[in-house]
Amino acid sequence: MRNLYTITLDDLLPEEFPAGNINLSYQLFGKPLGTAEVVLVNHALTGNSNVAGENGWWKSLVGFDEVIDLDRFTVVCFNIPGNGYCGNPENLIDNYKDYTTKNIAVIFWKGLEKIGINKLFAVIGGSLGGGITWEMGFLKPNAIQYIIPIATNYKATDWLIGNVLVQDQILNNSVQPIHNARLHAMLLYRTPQSFQYKFKTQKKGRLYDIESWLLHHGEKLEQRFLLKSYKLMNHLLKTIGEEISEDDLIGFGKKTNAQIIQVAINTDYFFTPQENRTVYQKLVSVNERMQYSEIDSIHGHDAFLIEYKQLNTILEPVFKKHNN
Repeated sequence: MRNLYTITLDDLLPEEFPAGNINLSYQLFGKPLGTAEVVLVNHALTGNSNVAGENGWWKSLVGFDEVIDLDRFTVVCFNIPGNGYCGNPENLIDNYKDYTTKNIAVIFWKGLEKIGINKLFAVIGGSLGGGITWEMGFLKPNAIQYIIPIATNYKATDWLIGNVLVQDQILNNSVQPIHNARLHAMLLYRTPQSFQYKFKTQKKGRLYDIESWLLHHGEKLEQRFLLKSYKLMNHLLKTIGEEISEDDLIGFGKKTNAQIIQVAINTDYFFTPQENRTVYQKLVSVNERMQYSEIDSIHGHDAFLIEYKQLNTILEPVFKKHNN
């Protein structure tokens, strides 16, 4: 892994981070620290800090001559503690249900301060990473110029919470926990139309192509993800915004000087466009610095990783106009 740095946060209060201290790992891309404006990228459930470069999971967005241009910005991406990417067993979390996305947002701000960053040009993230993006905005409403949550919302819904429970039951009771949980999750990340378009009810031998594809994804995640990590990351989804009320949302809208750019997906089952439009309408009534866009796709939640041309078109004015 490229240039993985670690900082120790040893002054955390239990309410900030239940463990009290943590070794927080991260990667840097683009301009050296202190020489350019900073973009923080928050990774999704099975993601990590390796956001750019040959094996970067968001290299279609973050890279040299890409929308988030590494010739113009410093890009920081932290690993959510416990995600397993740093390879240190001491960073795995046993009592995963004690942690929330707010805890993660707190330590990300603490980590930024530790490396000398107090203000951000932008915070951007998809899915779980987008939920953490919202949480970071609520914590410091005037320290970010652009808040960009993608395929997410500021608060988990009953539908999402229910699906997290199903995943947790599989992870704690299955003989192949990661493998089987992934089969269920992939059905939620896509749509019936997406699968029909891709597989057309075809089969090879005794297995339908959709079955082979799902089993492959189960095996693939099983090989690269730890059970403790998956339990934590799944749990965090249901904690998005759990301390944030509608009044808090309106108060944040009135207080922040950030421009908030919501990006939803018109077929997302996890974080529906209807929910996002409702939040937009509430915020735009008190804050004119709002923008709402939808990705048009048959692919559901995962479209934020698939429909990169649409996403780039939505975000290009933010990152390109800034530099002209």
